Amino acid sequence: MLYFSELKGKKVYTEDNIQVGVLTDVIFQASENPTVEKIVVKMQSEPSAIISVKYVKRLNGEIYLEKNFHTSKLEENELFISKNLLDNQIIDISGDKIVRVNDVAIQDKPGLYIAGVDIGFLGILRWIGIEDIITRIYNKFGVKLTSRFLSWADIQALELTRGHVKIKKEQTKLDKIRPEDLADYLEQTNVENIKGVLKVLSRKKAAEVINNLNLNYQTALFKQLESEEAAKIVHLMDPEEAADILATLSKKKREKIYGMLSDATFNEINYLITMSKTPIGNLLTTEFVSVAPDQRVKEIISKIKSETGDFNALSYVYVVNKEKQLVGVFDLHQLLLQNAETPIYKFMTQNLTVIYLTTPVQVALQKLIKYKLFALPVVDKDKHLLGVVMFDDISSSIKPNG
Repeated sequence: MLYFSELKGKKVYTEDNIQVGVLTDVIFQASENPTVEKIVVKMQSEPSAIISVKYVKRLNGEIYLEKNFHTSKLEENELFISKNLLDNQIIDISGDKIVRVNDVAIQDKPGLYIAGVDIGFLGILRWIGIEDIITRIYNKFGVKLTSRFLSWADIQALELTRGHVKIKKEQTKLDKIRPEDLADYLEQTNVENIKGVLKVLSRKKAAEVINNLNLNYQTALFKQLESEEAAKIVHLMDPEEAADILATLSKKKREKIYGMLSDATFNEINYLITMSKTPIGNLLTTEFVSVAPDQRVKEIISKIKSETGDFNALSYVYVVNKEKQLVGVFDLHQLLLQNAETPIYKFMTQNLTVIYLTTPVQVALQKLIKYKLFALPVVDKDKHLLGVVMFDDISSSIKPNG
């Protein structure tokens, strides 16, 4: 068994002992039988080269190539270990949780293929080069360190598409996971990963997963979906969920999707949107940040930096529980006064002022003025956070009498 940490950075020679570069990555076939197809070598005098394993004479120990090797290129259904798997999030199918890959195991007898991944402490030590030393120290105290190894059959990578890489529907293991659980996993990643996952699910399963996503993820997805694909998913979604999503889209995008819906679906969703837009819906923005109660200050600051670059403004951060219900709020001043390791629940405000899609605009404005707020969270009947309305947007929407 070889580990990728033992291969990366090793010198690569031709069979006549001429060094050509160092190994930087390994490419494998993304399938039920993930065979190693190519290696990536940073050449001494040229850019990196992709070389088929058929030219590899020896991989264990020093790496040797045939003297007359030829370069290749990335093909469809091929993944990089370093770019697509190592240090990325995967779903542990058997353990029903998201974990991070610390190392990748390659079985070289017979042939070369990805055997699985190491998600444990030893995987990290192996990269640092102190696995043997730490293991010996632990052994002296009667503690045996073992790898936390997951076989390829028990994982599903979330980095599904990158460049020319495509995972076929029959190769995914995601159908084994409940839609609500998969939605929770995907919300820990990003929209690009979510799109990649949805592509390899059946349309029905994709609709169920979207139903369980937070509204801001739902909106971001629908903005990027082709109108025809979006309409097919809308037909399979809960009408109220679909209406909430469509209400946040631009009029042009929404009308394109409308034109592809059945009359019955269109009438139901249009009615829901019309009702929701009457008081608050057309002022709703999804430019907000939501966090979990147990997250720490330093994580929130990092999240704000990475996710709010194109926001018009950010006054508050909202706290939601595992059921996506709004349970707290804090402003940026409160955040900056805390220690970096302080969990959010210790200083968040739990007594929130909220409004609903059916709240009259005048009432919302009165609440903003009364409590001296810059924005109000909008929730549904189950306290799920749908979005926020800003003071400027509400005040400018009310025309003065006369």
